[in-house]
Amino acid sequence: MALDTGGLSDLPLHAHDPAPAGSPPAPAPDLHSGADIGEALRRVREHRGLTLEDLAEHTRVRASFLAALEQMRLEALPSRPFVIGYIRAYAQALDLDPDVAAERFKAEEPVLDEPLAAPIGVSEERDPRVGLFIAAACVIVAAIVAWNVVQRIMTETAPPPPTASETVAEKALAQVKSGPVMLGAPLPAPVESTTPPPYVTPGIEKARKQDGTLLDPAAAAAAAAAPSNAAVDLTLPATFTPQGAIYGAPKGQPATVVLQALKPALLVIHGADGSVYFARQLAPGEAYRIPQLGGLTVDVSEPEAFQAFVGGQSKGVLPAPLTPVAKLLGVAPAPAKTAQAAALAPRPPALRADAAAKAVASGAHRAAKPASAAKPAAAKPAGPAKVRPPADSELPPT
Repeated sequence: MALDTGGLSDLPLHAHDPAPAGSPPAPAPDLHSGADIGEALRRVREHRGLTLEDLAEHTRVRASFLAALEQMRLEALPSRPFVIGYIRAYAQALDLDPDVAAERFKAEEPVLDEPLAAPIGVSEERDPRVGLFIAAACVIVAAIVAWNVVQRIMTETAPPPPTASETVAEKALAQVKSGPVMLGAPLPAPVESTTPPPYVTPGIEKARKQDGTLLDPAAAAAAAAAPSNAAVDLTLPATFTPQGAIYGAPKGQPATVVLQALKPALLVIHGADGSVYFARQLAPGEAYRIPQLGGLTVDVSEPEAFQAFVGGQSKGVLPAPLTPVAKLLGVAPAPAKTAQAAALAPRPPALRADAAAKAVASGAHRAAKPASAAKPAAAKPAGPAKVRPPADSELPPT
């Protein structure tokens, strides 16, 4: 006779045996599963195939804290507010309701009148260096106070300084002679080192007479120009001979006019529009080959410091501080309008210092022109003579 099992043979004998075909699937665990909230969370995690490391990376909570939470080992966790925060983060990472999980934990673990646990990982030890600093500061303060006290005691107990007796003082006063005090001659005033030397107009010494008065401007200019040119022409070479560096047009380009420095002086070459083609302080023997361009003007600080060569032959020193190149070649100079524009063109700041000297020299040359160069006045019809009083400049000196 067969044993009646009552249908129990249809049930799986082991938990891990697969369910028979056609049976309904087991329900998924949720927050109400298990004996406590920790076991419920563990079941949901295992059902979804997650590890504690996965949840720790997602929630930013240590895996050791999550394991203690699943086992409800609250003594290994921080204080209650932290545990509630961990539970909410755990539930939210599993897509569960964090409020329901927190309420179940509060129901299972009610609040007791216990002090909060100390935070884990916080050390209560003080830095030993703080005590050393405080002790050193106290020693320094005590040393300063003791030094001041000792100095005050030594000052109060020190004997008074020795003084001369009244007899010795009277003898010293008797030896002092009474009478006028003789002083030496006064010393001269100190020289002001910052005072610049007085400016001397170039050529002013040549224009003075023996008695110190100034000569006539025209006669002074003629007397200063003629002897100097004659003296220089006696020692000037007849042909051009290189004696130093040569600037300007290269050797492959033609250059009819060459200027050679006889002594250190500034040479500036201006174009027709006033632009500066060349500007340099030349040393004795250095030369400049002027390129064959129209409208060039030679501007020098000292005309007698440069010798002009045309076609390799000497033409003497420069006649004026501002000389057109066409004048050296014997060609008619450029129109007055172009020359005036070149003269009025802006110059570099380094050449402004020579402007005053050039103005003085040009004024002396203009004054040196003969009176015969003036145009004769047109004849006027005869009429009654008019008598005018003499001007102040026509009165004889008193």
